Amino acid sequence: MTTRSDVLDLVTGWAKAEEANDAAALDRLLADDFVGVGPLGFVLGRDQWLSRFGNGLENRAFAVEDAEVRDYGAAAVVVGVLAQETSFRGGDSSGRFRLTLVAARPGDRWLLAGVHIGPLQQPPAGPPPSS
Repeated sequence: MTTRSDVLDLVTGWAKAEEANDAAALDRLLADDFVGVGPLGFVLGRDQWLSRFGNGLENRAFAVEDAEVRDYGAAAVVVGVLAQETSFRGGDSSGRFRLTLVAARPGDRWLLAGVHIGPLQQPPAGPPPSS
């Protein structure tokens, strides 16, 4: 296996666990010092991320699209798009978001060390202003 395929396997496992609202499966995929940043900018530690399903989060569909892996040896960064059908305490929070994942290999397997979910926007129409 290559780093790229191993990391993509981790991303696929993470997306499946999220879609199934399966905290036990996520528990096996997250690094001990995992940190997640949600689409509204809130920051959750590992235990908080795992407890989201018991606190009102429900994923009905959860898919990572257009994932690009950058390999840094014992770490990798994945940039892609998250497409989700999700509600939180009855309110719809579905959408498409920009996704950045950080994977780390502290031992013999890859773990998810960080997740950042943010707005998905088109690039500016022209070049940035000159200084």
